[in-house]
Amino acid sequence: MTAGVEDFWRGLGLPGLFDVHVHFLPENIQAKVWAQFDQAGPKIGRDWPIRYRGSHAERVEQLRAMGVRRFSALPYAHRPGIAGYLNDWARGFAHDVPESLWSATFYPEPEAATYVPELVAAGVEVFKIHVQVGEFHLDDPLLDPVWGTLEDAGTPIVIHAGSGPVGNAFTGPDPLRRVLERFPRLTAVVAHMGAPEYAEFLDLAETYARTHLDTTMVFTDFFDADGGYPAELLPRIADLQEKVLLGSDFPTIPYPYVEQLEGLARLGLGDDWLRAVCWGNGVRLFGASRRG
Repeated sequence: MTAGVEDFWRGLGLPGLFDVHVHFLPENIQAKVWAQFDQAGPKIGRDWPIRYRGSHAERVEQLRAMGVRRFSALPYAHRPGIAGYLNDWARGFAHDVPESLWSATFYPEPEAATYVPELVAAGVEVFKIHVQVGEFHLDDPLLDPVWGTLEDAGTPIVIHAGSGPVGNAFTGPDPLRRVLERFPRLTAVVAHMGAPEYAEFLDLAETYARTHLDTTMVFTDFFDADGGYPAELLPRIADLQEKVLLGSDFPTIPYPYVEQLEGLARLGLGDDWLRAVCWGNGVRLFGASRRG
């Protein structure tokens, strides 16, 4: 399981990998999420068998064994009133797992204007929101104070805003564009390169100085089965070398972790690009030191 991954980062002269898109959730929530993926076949047109369905401890050890030196937890609120529960759990996880970025989430609810600044002041390192699952608009007025806080603090936020794998009324580039027009200094990380609206989210990353893209599942055979990343955009992501971050979606992936890395290598964008994406950009954005 680990050999191909370790060979990859050692071959680039890296100390390991920095994966900004890893999920750890409370066991009861995790079970419900995995049940959704188990039943996702009819919606996405193919089965989604989860490759790394182990306990929290087992999955942490798998990441360590592969050489993933820093990784996130990325809880995401799917309804009002649950963010506090998820954030309390994620605080404990970050305390117990020093390699993990202290992750948190929020939802458009009045309480967010209080708990987000409190988390930022306490030192939370990254937020995650998922509009496809949470079914909310990024420019909901209840989020205005949240965006203002995050813009001023510079705390990164991983945003699943693209319409893949199944879009709804809340996905697509336009809501994020409207937010960035009002809060242009947000440190946004667009999950899955914005799939399938690749060009539109790439435009945003080129336009706004602190908007990034993560590679999560893109460039793998599984994810690209319905249409891969457009070849004509590759020179532009090459130019955005400092704004592309390694993401994997571990553990909820239907293939070995190494396939994400192999997909990046096949792009032929060079070792410097790979070193930046797989380590350097994460260090720059979050820092490399382990807590503990």
